[in-house]
Amino acid sequence: MGALTPADFPILTFDKIRYADTDRQGHVNNAIYATFLETGRAELLYNPEQPLMSDGGEFAIASLNLAFEGELHWPGEVKIGTYIRRLGNSSIHIGQALFQEEHRVATAETVVVQIDQSARKAMPLSQDARVRLGELTLEQNRC
Repeated sequence: MGALTPADFPILTFDKIRYADTDRQGHVNNAIYATFLETGRAELLYNPEQPLMSDGGEFAIASLNLAFEGELHWPGEVKIGTYIRRLGNSSIHIGQALFQEEHRVATAETVVVQIDQSARKAMPLSQDARVRLGELTLEQNRC
């Protein structure tokens, strides 16, 4: 992912680090990193003003690959950068990074699949969703 900064991401959101997020070692527990990533994905996938899901569809995580690069500490906030790595027929490959201040502490790739709520099988993304998601790649947003 190179030397990306929070400003490089087409979607940037924030979460407050809570005291309850810390562990015995005094840093944020590694399980909480996944929760912060979820905040960024929700910002992308569930925007009520621009829904991405097709009628009768829902999103399910197929895989999550998370690389820890540093510690998060309380108090403070975490910045969550999110972008689209690539699109499949029904899958969305989402790239993310977590930052405290300007220091990157983790990177992740999550594959999310749109599934049919009734059949519980993969369901193709709509053309509208594909166009909007295509505008959220790093290449589209770096000038």
